[in-house]
Amino acid sequence: MTEPAPLLPSRPLGRTGIPVSCIGFGAAPLGDLFARMDERTAIDAVATAITLGVTLLDTSPFYGHGLSEHRCGTALRIAGREGVVLSTKVGRWMEPRQGSGPAAGFVGGLPHQAVVDYSYDGTLRSVEQSLLRLGTDRIDVLLIHDVDVWTHGDMMEQRFREAMEGAYPALHRLRAEGVVKAIGVGVNESEMCVRFARAGDFDTMLLAGRYTLLEQAALDEFLPLALEKGIGIMLGGVFNSGVLATGAIPGAKYNYRDAPPEILERVQRMEAICAAHAVRLPDAALHFALAHPAVASVVLGAGSPDEVRRNLSALERPVPAAFWAEMREAGLLRAEAPVPA
Repeated sequence: MTEPAPLLPSRPLGRTGIPVSCIGFGAAPLGDLFARMDERTAIDAVATAITLGVTLLDTSPFYGHGLSEHRCGTALRIAGREGVVLSTKVGRWMEPRQGSGPAAGFVGGLPHQAVVDYSYDGTLRSVEQSLLRLGTDRIDVLLIHDVDVWTHGDMMEQRFREAMEGAYPALHRLRAEGVVKAIGVGVNESEMCVRFARAGDFDTMLLAGRYTLLEQAALDEFLPLALEKGIGIMLGGVFNSGVLATGAIPGAKYNYRDAPPEILERVQRMEAICAAHAVRLPDAALHFALAHPAVASVVLGAGSPDEVRRNLSALERPVPAAFWAEMREAGLLRAEAPVPA
């Protein structure tokens, strides 16, 4: 039986006005992130999200070296492409005649080698490959992917120059020709969002893990700049790789590694306040991320239909004002951080 689509709230993606669901589907798990996924389950997760009203689907060639895009494309053929805002990324294209090599946590994926390439021609090649894998004739949002210290280390400055001299003009042209509706960047550092926002004309940015209950440094410069420029923000990693979803349990992850003692101690203090107000920690993390006026959507990864339903159900559990007040009093939340009304 087909599940009825509820009225999932939508917001405009910055100055583009493109409506996106306030919770998006993050397709990194579909690239076999940390574990190999059952094909049917992966495809059903995307189809279920679309059926339940999720309109923003974010993927990347890097996720499983093309496997995530393949699975998303199959799901779109099942659930329908109409009404879905499809986001993918550039910065890597796949060489099919070489083995996959290391892929930063993707344990399965396709047997294709990722070639880092932020050049003009490399960007257009990446877009063409994505269209073929996704089985579609259009992409709505294109993001320059992973130009940050986290990914490139000492090579970051060179990659930034390559992106602004190559990938950005390519995306600018595609937007001007109406091939895509919005262009932006997807990175792990708010400082790089600021640099890109000041260097070019971007519509949207996907920031992963840097505006959460645990980290609010993006309030200093990036989020005010996004509001000033009308840049629509998509937030990823709002559970900081897991610790804000699981709580301070043994083996809890923070930034893809075991959480250090100081993070576990901070999360334990949050959990005590959650218990006092009958609030689930992941619910608080989600509602907090959605409260900033620059944020259009929080992109949540999911690997199964049940996980999709669990993500969406958090919207139905509001967090009381007293919780936020106590978080501030405990020094766990910055005074200027917006919270839900």
